[in-house]
Amino acid sequence: MSQNEATKTAPGDRPALLAIGETMAAFTPAESGSLRYIRDYRMKTAGAESNTAIGLAKLGIQAEWFSRIGNDEFGSFLIRELQADGVSCRHVIRDTEHRTGIMFKELSPSGTKVYYYRENSAASHLSPEDIRPELLDNVSLLHLTGITPVLSDSCREAVYRAYDLASERRIPVSFDPNIRKRLWKDHDYTDLLKDLIRRSTIVLAGLDEIHTLYGTDTLEAALEAVLTAGPSIAAIKDSSRGAWVSSASLANRPFFIPPYPCDPVEPIGAGDGFNAGFLAGLLQGKDVETAGRMGAICGALATQVSGDTEGYPDAAQLAELLAGTDPLLR
Repeated sequence: MSQNEATKTAPGDRPALLAIGETMAAFTPAESGSLRYIRDYRMKTAGAESNTAIGLAKLGIQAEWFSRIGNDEFGSFLIRELQADGVSCRHVIRDTEHRTGIMFKELSPSGTKVYYYRENSAASHLSPEDIRPELLDNVSLLHLTGITPVLSDSCREAVYRAYDLASERRIPVSFDPNIRKRLWKDHDYTDLLKDLIRRSTIVLAGLDEIHTLYGTDTLEAALEAVLTAGPSIAAIKDSSRGAWVSSASLANRPFFIPPYPCDPVEPIGAGDGFNAGFLAGLLQGKDVETAGRMGAICGALATQVSGDTEGYPDAAQLAELLAGTDPLLR
């Protein structure tokens, strides 16, 4: 599939991108230190797939998020927040038997630690029966991560069902392995993630993740491993050291994307921000190098605030930064 085929925008008011995966209510402390001493928290949204959808919506790209959430106050909060950021939640399933997952962040000078309370959550009960064909009506791009298929057997089956429907309709799939070893526990999901990469059109991954999956040592080798597996486009992220992007149609010619200057506060959300900017660029028909620069800006801005998505730019801000102009503040 060509890059143009992979990035054609959906018509009308239907979503151009559909992201499927768990979103949790995230509690961010007002100060750093052990949680046993913390009294004040702010509740925010947290989920790799919905983060990406929010990033795209802020850039003016039609986006929808789908999952299961509890029929509880946390679930209502998530829908309200995502809709406020312009993300459609029209197909989200309210589960009356299982709760919405939650998480707590712990801040310290050495980094951010996360405590998950997502076992037996509503999202972990996502099933292939939930992935109805109408979910993909007029969708131009399906976005998934490697988090969802390791949550449960039914989640894994749901992910494969989504891939099958996308294949039937010739809808490209973007995939971020998003390896979470704490979710793997005593299982090895390497072969599963490699199979999903093989079935994807666009892969967005960290250099360390590709090393885990393919044993690669360099960015160039990581790009080659991904594109050889089958995807048409690959972006390999190397944290604050930048990223490399390439398209199979360019004979694997890689483009280095330097990190965008920023004053980081917290790194969580940066990878999803990169994904949002990169996918937005592709959906707008831009070349992979320009899309990579868009991703770098969105990822960098995400780190300047404590929330996952609050730092993501809107379309006007991104255009100014991409052009190298400073916005007028006064």
